[in-house]
Amino acid sequence: MTTTGVMKPDAGRYLDLDQCGFVQVMYIWIDGSGQYLRCKTKTMDFEPQVPSDCPIWNFDGSSTGQATGANSDVYLHPVALFRDPFRRGPNKLLLCETYHYDHKPTATNLRKTCKAVMELAKGEYPWFGIEQEYTLLDVDGHPLGWPKGGYPEPQGKYYCSVGTGRVYGREVVEAHYRACLYAGVKIAGTNAEVMPSQWEFQVGPCEGIQMGDHLWVARFLLHRVAEDFGIVVTLDPKPMTGDWNGAGAHTNFSTLAMREEGGLTYIYEAIERLSKVHDLHIKAYDPKEGKDNLRRLTGRHETADIHTFSHGVAHRGASVRIPRQCAEDGKGYLEDRRPAANADPYKVTEVVVRTVCEIQE
Repeated sequence: MTTTGVMKPDAGRYLDLDQCGFVQVMYIWIDGSGQYLRCKTKTMDFEPQVPSDCPIWNFDGSSTGQATGANSDVYLHPVALFRDPFRRGPNKLLLCETYHYDHKPTATNLRKTCKAVMELAKGEYPWFGIEQEYTLLDVDGHPLGWPKGGYPEPQGKYYCSVGTGRVYGREVVEAHYRACLYAGVKIAGTNAEVMPSQWEFQVGPCEGIQMGDHLWVARFLLHRVAEDFGIVVTLDPKPMTGDWNGAGAHTNFSTLAMREEGGLTYIYEAIERLSKVHDLHIKAYDPKEGKDNLRRLTGRHETADIHTFSHGVAHRGASVRIPRQCAEDGKGYLEDRRPAANADPYKVTEVVVRTVCEIQE
C-alpha cells in the first residue's frame, strides 16, 4: 500500500508480457553536474549486438544543465552496450557520450579525451581497478540505520562485518552485485566499509577506456537498484563530519612493465612521476577541483593530507600505497588513494596515464 492507501501494482507481471519482437534500449548519460546520470528508453525492432547498432539520439539539454532552452538539443553517441538486469530478455543498457549541436563534446563529456589518451598508451597495456565507496541514506538524508537525531557506536565493528546492528542495507548491496554480473559489468567484489551504512564495490581489472565505462554503468545500476528499495545513494566524499571515515574511489593502476618480473622498479618510477604533479592530480580527483576532497583528505581516517604527497608499502595513510603482496612479489600495481568517491573515472584514469606513461598531446 502507498501512503495514499492505493494498492501499488506488481510491475513484474507486466514485464512478463511478450515484447512482440521489439527491444527496449535504455540510453544512459552523464548530466551537466558531472556526477549524476540520466536515462531514457528507445524502442528498436531488433536486438543490438554492439553500440554502433544503435542510432545517435538526442535529449533536452536545457533540463540537464547542458544546453540553453533556445538551443536545447544535445546528441547522444552510443559507446558501450550492456544487458539490462531490470527488463532482462533482449533489452539493453546503452552508455553514451554527449555532444552539442556543433558536434563538440559537452563540458562533462570527459570520455572523449580519455579515450584518445588511452589509444596513445595502448602499447603499455594500462590496467585499472577502482574501489568505489558509497554511503546509503534514508529518504530524509540521514545515513541508513543510524538513530534519528543521534549517532551509532563509534567506528571499529562495522568494517567487513556481519549481523544486525553492524551492517545496514545489505539487500541493496547483494542486488547491485547480481545486477552488475548480469549486465556484464566487471565487478570484482564488495564489502562493508568502516563507517556504518557505508559500502564499497570494486570494478576491474579493466584496460584503458573500459574502466570509466564499466564504473559509470556500475554507478547507474547502484542508483537504480537503490531506487527499488526506497534508499538513497550518495558518493559524497565526506557525508558525515566528525570522527567518521570519508568515501573514496581508490584507483589501482599498472602497466605491463609493472606487472612483469622486476616491475617494482617501474612502480617506484611511476610514484616518482606522480609526486611531481600532486596538485594537478588533486584538481582532477573530484568534480570541484579539490574542494570536495579537502573535507576528506585530512591526514586522518585512513587518508593522507591533501597538501602533501606521500607513499608507502601497505600504508593506508599515504597518498599512494604499494600493496604488501606486490612489494613481496617485486611486481604488481600501485594504489592511488587520493581520488574522491564522486570523481569522474574518465578524468582520473586519463591523468594517471598521462603522468605515468608520459603522454604528451
